[in-house]
Amino acid sequence: MNVGYKEVLAIVESGGQLVDVLPAAECEESHLPGATSLPLKQLDAERAQSLLDVARPIVVSCHDGL
Repeated sequence: MNVGYKEVLAIVESGGQLVDVLPAAECEESHLPGATSLPLKQLDAERAQSLLDVARPIVVSCHDGL
């Protein structure tokens, strides 16, 4: 599901989490303020669960959009 910028802001403002799955080097260049960095190639369930609250909405950002 793709969401627009205004929808992302509303989700985050209401307690949602923003996750950036870009590789670490790319994330450093274009990191989204407030986003948790979880590079896709390093992503696994244990790491995600340790950093994210699964009870709250999660918005994932990648190179192609939100």
